Amino acid sequence: MSERAAPFYCPYCGDEDLRPSDSGPGAWECASCNRAFKLSFLGLLARGPRRSDSGEGETSR
Repeated sequence: MSERAAPFYCPYCGDEDLRPSDSGPGAWECASCNRAFKLSFLGLLARGPRRSDSGEGETSR
């Protein structure tokens, strides 16, 4: 398994002082707020057709 990209900031406090944790793959520690968190990929979302904000693709009733 290859290494993934590192997070840019802590999801709790927003600080950038992050270090990999010894808790396993995808685990990180924030030195600023003293929290540990884990990142993982859950999968792709199955989405239907998307509407644009301009209303294109919509039908009038």
